[in-house]
Amino acid sequence: MTRRRSNKGLIGLALACAAAPLWMEATAAESAGGQVPRPAVATAYPIATGVRILGDDKQTRVVLDLDRKIDVRASTLGDPYRVVLDLPQVTFSLPQGTGTAGRGLVRTFRYGLVMPGGSRMVFDLTGPAKVEKTYIMDAANEQPPRLVVELSAVEKSAFKATPAEESKPQLRPTMIADAAATASVTNSSNTATPAKADGRPVVVIDAGHGGVDNGTIAESGENEKDLVLDFAKALRDRIEKAGKFRVVMTRDDDTFVALGDRVKMARNQGAALFVSIHADALPKAEGDAQGATIYTLSDKASDAEAQKLADAENRADAIAGINLTEEPPDVADILIDLTQRETRTFSNRFAHTLADQMKVVARMHKHPLKSAGFKVLKAHDVPSVLVELGYVSNKDDLQHLVSESWRSKTVGSVAQAVDLFLGKRVVSATPAK
Repeated sequence: MTRRRSNKGLIGLALACAAAPLWMEATAAESAGGQVPRPAVATAYPIATGVRILGDDKQTRVVLDLDRKIDVRASTLGDPYRVVLDLPQVTFSLPQGTGTAGRGLVRTFRYGLVMPGGSRMVFDLTGPAKVEKTYIMDAANEQPPRLVVELSAVEKSAFKATPAEESKPQLRPTMIADAAATASVTNSSNTATPAKADGRPVVVIDAGHGGVDNGTIAESGENEKDLVLDFAKALRDRIEKAGKFRVVMTRDDDTFVALGDRVKMARNQGAALFVSIHADALPKAEGDAQGATIYTLSDKASDAEAQKLADAENRADAIAGINLTEEPPDVADILIDLTQRETRTFSNRFAHTLADQMKVVARMHKHPLKSAGFKVLKAHDVPSVLVELGYVSNKDDLQHLVSESWRSKTVGSVAQAVDLFLGKRVVSATPAK
C-alpha cells in the first residue's frame, strides 16, 4: 500500500515543479488507489512499480515509479500521434491491464522489451502534442525515484515528429555494448552456414508479437504474445526431439522483433519453412468467431476478414514505435521475383497439409485456409504460413489456448505436418552409402 505524502513532501514537489495542481491530483489518486508492492530484493534491472497519468487534454503528465534512477530519451511520431520513451532494460511490475486506458492527451499506452538491454514505452495520443520536458526525480520523503514526462497539446501545423534517423533507442553505452554482443551471437547463428554443415532442413518458428507489442488481449487478461510463445516453444521442443530438422526461433523470450528482421532471419538461415504463430481476436461489435485459420501470402486478400487481420498484424512495427516508412529492398522486390511464384506454390501445399493434420485434433475456422498480404510471410524464397491458433475473444478457443493438453495435441499435429512436408528433403540430404 502506497504511503501518503507528507505536507513537507508536497511543498517540496510544488517548489520543484511549476504545475502544482497536478501533483495535488497525484496525491489524491495515490491515496485512493494504491500501487503494487515494491519488491524487497534487488534485481539486475531497474523495476517500474507504478505509473500514473495526470492532467487534461491541454497538459498531461506521466509519472513512472522506479526503484532506481535511469536514463531516458523521449521522441514523437506522427500518423498516428505517439510519444516514445526509450529506456534501458526495465522490469515492469505493473498491475494487469495497465495501459489499456489513459487520460488527457494519452489514449492508451504499452511497454516492454524492444531489444536486449533496451525497453520502450509507447503512448498513443489523442492528438498532436509535444514533449515539454522529461526528467528524473530523486527518491525523497519515502517516495521512490520517478520518471516524469510533461506533454502539451499543439496545433497540427506545429507538430514536429522526431527525425527518422533519431528514432532509434538511445541507451547507455553499457546497454548498447550488451545489445551488440547479443546481436553478434544471434547473427552468427542466423546464417545458412550452420544449416549446410548440419545437413538438416531449417524450420524457423516465429512467435508473433512480443515485448512492447502484446498482440491481442483476452478479457480475462491473457496476452497473445505469451500464448503463442508457449506454443512456439512446445513446437520447437517436439520437432527437435525427432531430430530430423534444425529449429530456429525468431524469439524465445518476451522481446520485440521487427517484422523485417523476422523475414531476414528466415532468409539468412536458408530456411526450408517459416511458421508464424498467432492468436486472433474479434471485437464484440463484429460478433463471434472461433477455430484455427492458416494464412498464406497473396497480393489480394481472400476476404475482408483476412485483409483486416493482415492490416492489423502489419502494424506491429508502428505499435512498437518504430518509424519505418519503407520495407527492406529484399522484401520490396518480392512481387517481381519469379522465385516467389514457386515459393507460394510450396506455401499453399504446406498450408493444406497443415490443415489436414490440425483438423484431427483442433477446432478449425469455417474457412480454415485464407490468404492476405502479411509482411512477415514475404521471404520470397522461403515457404511461409501464418497460423492463427484460435480467437482469444472466444471463450472456448481461449480455454483451449491456455490448456496444456490441447497445446500438446495441436503441437503434435503441426510437427506431423512439418515432417510430411519436409520428409523428402531429409531423405535426399542423407549421404548415399
